[in-house]
Amino acid sequence: MAAPFHVGVFTPQGWKTELRSIPDPQDQWRRVVDTAVLAEELGYDSVWVYDHVHNVPVPSNESIFECWTTMAALSQVTSRIRLGQMVGCAGYRNPGLLAKITSNIDVMSGGRLEWGIGGGWYEHEYHAYGYPFPAAKERLGILRDTVEIVTRMWRDAEATYEGAYLSVAGAQCDPKPLQDPRPPIWIGGGGEQVTLRIVARLADCSNFGGKPDEWTHKRDVLREHCAAVGRDYDEITKTWSPELFVRETEAEIVEAGSQSFWGEPFDSWRAGNLVGTPEQVLERIDEYRRLDLGGIVAWCSDLPEHETLRLFAEKVLPELR
Repeated sequence: MAAPFHVGVFTPQGWKTELRSIPDPQDQWRRVVDTAVLAEELGYDSVWVYDHVHNVPVPSNESIFECWTTMAALSQVTSRIRLGQMVGCAGYRNPGLLAKITSNIDVMSGGRLEWGIGGGWYEHEYHAYGYPFPAAKERLGILRDTVEIVTRMWRDAEATYEGAYLSVAGAQCDPKPLQDPRPPIWIGGGGEQVTLRIVARLADCSNFGGKPDEWTHKRDVLREHCAAVGRDYDEITKTWSPELFVRETEAEIVEAGSQSFWGEPFDSWRAGNLVGTPEQVLERIDEYRRLDLGGIVAWCSDLPEHETLRLFAEKVLPELR
């Protein structure tokens, strides 16, 4: 029997400057919390934040709430919904400390952590915070070592690992995560030579995007890597993080035009995301499911408002169950 289709959503956090319409930082934080609580009430499987400290497309001195402190807080105001990061940046935290943070969050939440991790890419952010920004090969090597170290520290009483870039020696991590055998590992990115090979070796869930033909190509590359490393391709849940914009009628969609944060033209934006009436969005999800899609983590393009969040939950989510 196929695993249930996973549906996650982002809470507004400020990375895409979506909180700038709310002047007061405390009111902004309340919207972060209220959206996560609402997502739980509406029946979503998981709620997510980004691991970034500067806004996009350019740093703009707008509020952005940090990933792991946000996770800790949300763990205390929710009780069922799972908590994810799309995705953590391996270069921003010592891997031993990251093992400790993630383990604590799993315990604090009652075993609801979805651990997202990636190689990192936002060069300006690295330089501004004083993090080294090595070449892509090294960043991906750091990602691989980070996953190896964190999983060992979750498992072993005293973890020792000597990697190409990172190491630990007798590192303790108590308490251990509650989930058995461990929290799910999501590795984000579609790099075909290295990232998807790391996914094949170490991840429970992949996350890459693209229009259907692009998605299919990435899926096939992942399948090839799984065969090469002796991994069952079907063990990995393939997920996608599209922008999501839902309205009751086609006229409302057309009238709204492109809601793409990145300024993508309407036709292209719609072709590569979940944009339309509930029926149209469900049809598009079904198209990707036939291509092995096992879940979505959607960014609602009208955040911090909740119209899309509610409409999808009321009209689409029941059909996915």
